[in-house]
Amino acid sequence: MADLRKEFGDIYDRYVDKIYRFVFLKVNSEEVAQDITSETFLKGWERYSADKQNSENKIKNPRAFLYRIAKNLIVDHYRQKNRVQIVPADDARIVDPKVDLEGQAVRMSDLVRVKQALSELNDDYQNVIIWRYIEGLSVSETAQLLGRTNEATRVLTSRALKALRTKLG
Repeated sequence: MADLRKEFGDIYDRYVDKIYRFVFLKVNSEEVAQDITSETFLKGWERYSADKQNSENKIKNPRAFLYRIAKNLIVDHYRQKNRVQIVPADDARIVDPKVDLEGQAVRMSDLVRVKQALSELNDDYQNVIIWRYIEGLSVSETAQLLGRTNEATRVLTSRALKALRTKLG
């Protein structure tokens, strides 16, 4: 059992920040993002420890597995609260100490526009852009998370980027 806890602890350490960032971009609240991230890892642990006892159901890709749990919990959150998804505009900052204040203000303004436009896209478009360009997942990893083929994921990515460009004007 100690080895099992260490294995899952390593998985937690590797993915907690990425899962939190994904959830936070979708729920617009630090507290809710922390709760959903915690619940994601709790459900992940329950399944991980159960699957280790039954080697036939072994989790092959822990990252994809955790993203899927988080995505489902986000959907549940919005179903329960009957809310509209809004991506927070003021919490992600691009800071470069060499850039003057005017340059930083322009960048923040651009970031606010991009995040607002992203929040107006449908859920699949948001997910593919976040996973591919913010989290840096490969096409095959993103396809696995979306339950699509690699080709369908490439097409979805292209359409999502086109829709984002359109929203940005």
